[in-house]
Amino acid sequence: MSFSTRMKEEITKNNLNRIEIQSELSAIIRYDAKISKDLIFLTFENASVARRVYKDLKELFNISIKITVRNQKKLRSKQIYILEIKEKINYILESLSIHKNNKKCEMKEEYLDAFEEKVAYIRGTFLVTGSINDPSTSGYHLEFVLEMKKDAVFIQKLLKSIRIESKVLKRVNRYMVYIKSAEVISDMIRAFGAINSLFYFEDIRIYRDHKNMVNRLNNCEIANQEKTTTTGIKHLEIIQYLKEKDLIDLLEEKTQMVLEYRLKYPESSYQELAEIISLETGYKIGKSGINHHFIKMRKLMESHQQR
Repeated sequence: MSFSTRMKEEITKNNLNRIEIQSELSAIIRYDAKISKDLIFLTFENASVARRVYKDLKELFNISIKITVRNQKKLRSKQIYILEIKEKINYILESLSIHKNNKKCEMKEEYLDAFEEKVAYIRGTFLVTGSINDPSTSGYHLEFVLEMKKDAVFIQKLLKSIRIESKVLKRVNRYMVYIKSAEVISDMIRAFGAINSLFYFEDIRIYRDHKNMVNRLNNCEIANQEKTTTTGIKHLEIIQYLKEKDLIDLLEEKTQMVLEYRLKYPESSYQELAEIISLETGYKIGKSGINHHFIKMRKLMESHQQR
């Protein structure tokens, strides 16, 4: 079972008040149903969502609903749940702000006054058009796929009204509203009330962030080690030149001491070399001091080469 399916199942177990049920059903029927004069026809791949819609419609409108289960065998065998409503059609559609005076009307934000109503409408949209990637197998991605651009723009606007930023992208003949920020997706899961899914998502997110941090630190350490090794090799080349040309005695006593310690510890960093010299000789020196002495060595080599 996918993470998306598990999350939808968890969402359908939440208890809602009458207003939230209406808002959720409004989105579900608007974006999933085939509507005619005497029929509302709904299909679901998720049994939990089908049960939720069946239960809410019966309780809210006191109607009879025909439910059919079919096996679909296209790419893989799966069950499809079909709900057929043949009574109180106009009353249901007008109650859910889908039709007015027997004509389909555009959904408007003013129909959803409270924060809970907006979240319920977005949640209903997610149940029938949405999906979310399993954070353990891929990047962070939550999306709603809608047929009409105006519907996608409306969902984007509704998300923004509850401080959830999203983007709209055309995908073949449909429109996708998507979120890729892990933090924003986490807020969305929390708003949907899917607490177990939230814990799973956050556990994976923390693990991945920690792993990425460790990788960055390792890469930084490797880069620093490579830099230290390269610097050490350059120093040894300078020292070798100064020895071959008999130029060591032209250096100050402390610079000569640093030179000798570099020969003893060719792979040490500036900081490590400074600590060793300070500890063994009592000469307090830091990284910048070490660098200063090597600059003197390099300048002596360069001045000799230019003669």
